[in-house]
Amino acid sequence: MASPTGSDPLLRGAVRHTAGSTALLLLCQVAAAACSLAVPAVTGRALDLMLNQRPGAGGWLTWAAALIAAELALETAAVLLTQLTNARAAGWIRHRALTGLLGTTVDRAAPLPGGDVAARLCVNATDSGTAPAALANAASCVLVPVGALVALALIDPWTAAVFVAGLPLLVLLLRTFSRDSSDAVDRYQQAQGTIAARLAEALDGSQTIAAAGTARREQERILAPLAGMARHGTHLWLVHGRAVARSGVLLPLLTTAVVAVAGSRLAAGQVSVGELLAASRYAALAAGIGGIAAPLGTLVRARSAARRTAELADLPPMSHGEASLPAGGTGRLELRGVRVEGEGAALLTDVTLTIEGGSTVAVVGRSGAGKSTLAAVAGRLADPDAGTVLVDGVDVASLTRSRLREAIAYAFARPVFDDDAGATVLSALAAGAGAGAGAGRDPAPGSGGDPVPAARIHRAARAASADTFIRLLPLGYDTPLAGTPLSGGEYQRLGLARAFAGQGRLIILDDATSSLDTATERQVERALATALRPCTKLIVAHRVSTAARADRVVWLESGRVRRCAPHHLLWRDPDYRAVFLAQPPAPAAGPGDGGDTDPAPAPPPARIPARQAGPAESAALDGPREDR
Repeated sequence: MASPTGSDPLLRGAVRHTAGSTALLLLCQVAAAACSLAVPAVTGRALDLMLNQRPGAGGWLTWAAALIAAELALETAAVLLTQLTNARAAGWIRHRALTGLLGTTVDRAAPLPGGDVAARLCVNATDSGTAPAALANAASCVLVPVGALVALALIDPWTAAVFVAGLPLLVLLLRTFSRDSSDAVDRYQQAQGTIAARLAEALDGSQTIAAAGTARREQERILAPLAGMARHGTHLWLVHGRAVARSGVLLPLLTTAVVAVAGSRLAAGQVSVGELLAASRYAALAAGIGGIAAPLGTLVRARSAARRTAELADLPPMSHGEASLPAGGTGRLELRGVRVEGEGAALLTDVTLTIEGGSTVAVVGRSGAGKSTLAAVAGRLADPDAGTVLVDGVDVASLTRSRLREAIAYAFARPVFDDDAGATVLSALAAGAGAGAGAGRDPAPGSGGDPVPAARIHRAARAASADTFIRLLPLGYDTPLAGTPLSGGEYQRLGLARAFAGQGRLIILDDATSSLDTATERQVERALATALRPCTKLIVAHRVSTAARADRVVWLESGRVRRCAPHHLLWRDPDYRAVFLAQPPAPAAGPGDGGDTDPAPAPPPARIPARQAGPAESAALDGPREDR
């Protein structure tokens, strides 16, 4: 996935965010560099005074000791500021990446493996956060050698000329190091992300792996990129080692050459003994330009890591408008010419539906027919590639984020709750009532929400058949959710209760009752019909009983609406029955069978009235059911 803006803007943003601590770090390093550059000159001056038996040497030595002490204190402060800057930058980058991930549509975020996302948010964000401090360190690594080179020129231009003659070789060495290490770091981090993604997949399916006895094979699959990771890591260390070895030969040679020239100038009477001492020290400081390899390597790793983190931060955000829904709306849902594409294939094609407010509609179809895609588009978890979705006549894309989420509630097969230590069952269910709302407490500042009455949460839990087992918990509704052992069906009922607790106009259940037993599911279905406030219910259904109790059924096939009608009418079609039954659909009747020889024309856009089934239709709905 290519990043629209890339790593550099993300790193520039991190530098701006940490401008205060980075500037203070740079100030400490500049001051430490000034002390370091002043020490040789002060020490050389003290030596000349002592050799010439002139007064004042003690004062210069005191100054030298004070400069050395100040340099040590400043370097200690720089280490602390480096850690602070790294932490602040990593936190900001991680926040930007997480904001991009959570702010985009589900279809854009879904292709990213969970383990790889975790690696980007943790390891790569941490590596990216080292960039601001590394820039300051790199500036210091350049400042001291440049200052030392200027001091050499002031002592004697020939000493500086000798050192400058060897700089092209040093520049070439650093350039080669940067180029070779960048590629190795990039490949190393990619392999790291692949291992993390496969490990997360294995942990998610650990029961299946154990039951199938494929643990050894799964272990080999997870660790397969490890060989390449080791190869890239080894190559990185070899590149670093070669750079250190070459600089370890080149820099001492330059230092020796400078001292030799200074010695010859001393013999000629052009420099003093103190200046020779200062020149030898400045040559060593100038040779410290090779130390830039360390912050340069950190910057290479940070930029490579930022490329991966920026792919999350730069995910296109879901746009929102300023519109609101009309008062008194019933949740009338319209899909007009909706088309959704994914990975080069059409997931939904020309879906046009009108679902009247207050009705219960089941969406059925074979696996891959587009049921979950339709559910995601209806509640704007994903945007269609073409077409519009309206609730009570308002385009959902024009609603504000808060009004959209208040109007539409979701329940899923695997609900996720806040696992913070302070989160209770009551607060987790209250999250379904809107952003910032909480049960029995004041809303968060600026949330605009009112406290959710506990009675409403209890009613929602009873409607989801969750109240009974919640009251059996140690503290009932006040039981901390983290660490509470719950079954898959109990988690699903909590997810349903969270959706029921809101005041929305549309409730979408995407396979949200798959882990419930038949009796509990029927209780939930009765609650959907009678116990909840009037609203529209869109249910992705896999059981025939769910479809039978709905007012209408939307039958999807290959991303298209094949038919939209009551269940008892659709049940006459063998292809529809085959959606629920194990046997394949009955073969199409040929001319000799008395069947239609021409395919049935495509149905017009379905219009679903808001009504409950009448007595005659209720009797028809008690037709063939899978669970009888």
